[in-house]
Parts: sequence; C-alpha cells; structure tokens
Amino acid sequence: MVKSFEGLIKIEGFAQSLGGDEMFMSVNDFLNEWKQEAAVTQKLLDVLTNESLDQEVSPGLYSVGSLAWHITGSAYYFPAQVGIKFEVPDLQKETPKSAAEISETYKTVSQRFTQAFSEQITDETMNKMVNLFGGDMPLQAVFRLLIQHQAHHRGQLTVLMRQADLKVPGVYGPSKEEWEAMNAQKS
Repeated sequence: MVKSFEGLIKIEGFAQSLGGDEMFMSVNDFLNEWKQEAAVTQKLLDVLTNESLDQEVSPGLYSVGSLAWHITGSAYYFPAQVGIKFEVPDLQKETPKSAAEISETYKTVSQRFTQAFSEQITDETMNKMVNLFGGDMPLQAVFRLLIQHQAHHRGQLTVLMRQADLKVPGVYGPSKEEWEAMNAQKS
C-alpha cells in the first residue's frame, strides 16, 4: 500500500493533462465543489461496515478499508504537498479496523482542509505555479486533481462495496437500489 504520494505521479505531460477546461477561478469555486464532492465521499464512507473493510478485488490489491483510508489520507497529502498546513489525526498508521473511525477521520480531515484552504489560499494565488509530484502546474490544478483523484477512487470503492454486499448510495444520481425504490413508490 502506498504510504506517500511522493514519486507516485511522475508521468510525461502530467501537468498539461490536468483538469481539462474546468479550472477554479476563485477560492469559492473550489470550496463549493469540494464541499459537494466531500459530501458524496462521506455518504459512501458512512455505509461501510467493519466486516466490509477486508473485501478486496484480488489478493494484494486495495481492500475496502485500505481504499477508504487512502481517500481519507489524500485529502491531507495533496494540500500538504503545496504548503497548506492543518492538523490531522495520525494518517500514517495502519488502516483502521473500524469503519466508523475511517468515516470520522475523513470528516475531520475534510473539515480541517476546508477551513485551512479558506484561510491560506486567495483568489490571487490560485494561478501560482507549484510543483506536485514532479510536475509544475497552477495551484488550482492541484485541487482539480485532488477532486479527480477522490472521484476515481470512489468509483473503485463502490465496486468493492457491492462485492461486500453493501447497499451503495447514489453518487451522481440514484443507485440501482434507489431507482428500484423510486419506481416501487410510483407503482
């Protein structure tokens, strides 16, 4: 399992491929999107059970627990790489065996990051060039990457959650179960 993002993303053209045309022009642009995305992530983490944490696609790959812990840690590690400072619980420890601990830790990290971002970043610094994992990019691209990284791993998490027989909540719309419940109410 990756304990650090250092050296994880050193690929040719990395900085140029970030974010497409959807860049953040202001602190509020980012914070509004982050709060929505963090709420979706929190909704998934709140469904996890202690029994589901060991579910993995294949031996040696991410399990539900390690993937959820990775998502939690990334909400700190990405900002920390570009100098945003805030206190977090111990994210270097082994993946917790408690789903509630993972969920609560994510909530704490996300809230503290949101506060630190609003205090330490300005609209003017959003275009400042920074180096992240070996690639130069505007600061705003780091935060687009954070959201994309979180969304990418949420997708993986939902597959593992289904394999663990958890009821997966909708992410960007209703899940299969939510659609079925809505259709049953119409009948």
